[in-house]
Amino acid sequence: MNIELRKLTLEDYADLKESMLQAYDSMGGSIWPKSSIAKLLNIFPEGQLCIAVDDRVVACSLAIIVEYDEYGDRHTYKLITGDYSFSTHDPNGDTLYGIEIFVHPDFRGLRLGRRLYEARKELCESLNLKSIIAGGRIPGYHAHAEELTPRQYIDKVKAKEIYDPTLTFQISNDFHVRKVLKNYLPGDKESKEYATLIEWNNIYYQGIDASARSAMTIRLGLVQWEMRLFPDMAVFYEQVEFFVDALSGYKSDFILFPELFNTPLLQPYNHLPEIEAMRKLAEKTQEIVDKMHEYALSYNVNIITGSMPLLEDGKLYNVTYLCHRTGKIDEYRKIHITPNEQKYYGMVGGDKVQVFDTDCGKVGILICYDVEFPELSRLYADQGMQILFVPFLTDTQNGYTRVRHCAQARAIENECYVAIAGCVGNLPKVNNMDIQFAQSAVFTPSDFAFPTNAIKAEATPNTEMVLVVDVDLHLLDELHHYGTVKILKDRRKDLYQVKLLK
Repeated sequence: MNIELRKLTLEDYADLKESMLQAYDSMGGSIWPKSSIAKLLNIFPEGQLCIAVDDRVVACSLAIIVEYDEYGDRHTYKLITGDYSFSTHDPNGDTLYGIEIFVHPDFRGLRLGRRLYEARKELCESLNLKSIIAGGRIPGYHAHAEELTPRQYIDKVKAKEIYDPTLTFQISNDFHVRKVLKNYLPGDKESKEYATLIEWNNIYYQGIDASARSAMTIRLGLVQWEMRLFPDMAVFYEQVEFFVDALSGYKSDFILFPELFNTPLLQPYNHLPEIEAMRKLAEKTQEIVDKMHEYALSYNVNIITGSMPLLEDGKLYNVTYLCHRTGKIDEYRKIHITPNEQKYYGMVGGDKVQVFDTDCGKVGILICYDVEFPELSRLYADQGMQILFVPFLTDTQNGYTRVRHCAQARAIENECYVAIAGCVGNLPKVNNMDIQFAQSAVFTPSDFAFPTNAIKAEATPNTEMVLVVDVDLHLLDELHHYGTVKILKDRRKDLYQVKLLK
């Protein structure tokens, strides 16, 4: 058996007619005349699809494009097809309207209808149309019409308490019911002349300024920074700019530096108690932020500055800055302070949880220990986060393992990408910063569109290097709507919730 999905041609009409007669035998054998098929092929050839089994056409889908707002949800089949003349077809419209789909009854066990639906979806995406809309028959309704209203019948089909050969199939193919239509198709006795107005939304729809899918591929540049002593600030900036220059040369959209990567600058204050030394380092933070802001603009890249100490109103915070290449600067203050940060530096936690809008989508930032608290990233996910950046600093492999595995969990449970970047090497002559362990990485959700181990890329452990990684935001949309599991959608919000208190 040879199965071929292709565009319909007028030469297929004899087979098409026979298949229509068999498919619609219960409706009196109503079929489209050859003149109607010819007109459809003339005005919109790519919208008319068929499946041939051993060169015999046994299934077909017909469609037009309409500007949907001109007809609205109360239309009839006669109205939307221009009294069956297809004069309503508008090549500049926004909706692919399905006017016909059928499979010869002798071939219904081959799932040919699913192939036609998938082909329609691909067509909708390729033409950058907002959605597919159609009036769907409910041929099983006549058997329940005495005890159920159409809406009650549809609800039971959705709940899988009743099987309807058309509606059950449409729901399984990701269509949802917008409305119940009355007197939609006169003569449809099985449906009692009712129909469902079904819709499939094109998540790739970009409006009139559509761009290629590649525009949703975001390039991340991660800096695995080696701790080293710097004789002065000029040499420190030289090293920072080296990485910015290199990663912008690879056209990175974001550059991520690690947590407290500037602590080699503590060396001149090593004679002071740790708490006083860190406050002295905080005096350099604004200067460093200004310099990285300058790099973001001149190298045309968004920079997550790692993190640095910030002294404000007598309180010491651990802060990272997002320097947008557009000139804007956002900041995030580490919320969960580790026992060591409290003990040695007297740091306190921030209190603002927010997602940042960038020219490459919505991003969130968590600093090291923060990623071990799943509530924060879940709040970000509810705000639309697509990429989570985690600058971290861990001295031992135990600490790194906590950060790594929690970051991987955050990617899976929040259907997002997570990028982590840390410091490596040893740092003599700086108290409490002597050893580091890191393996920077980018983690993904776990489903067929992503790597089987949910790791997009990872650096060599404990080696200074950069990681350049492309992530596709469209894959997140597909996962959210069509994933094997839908974690964000399937939460039992009737039973529990995570909410921000301030």
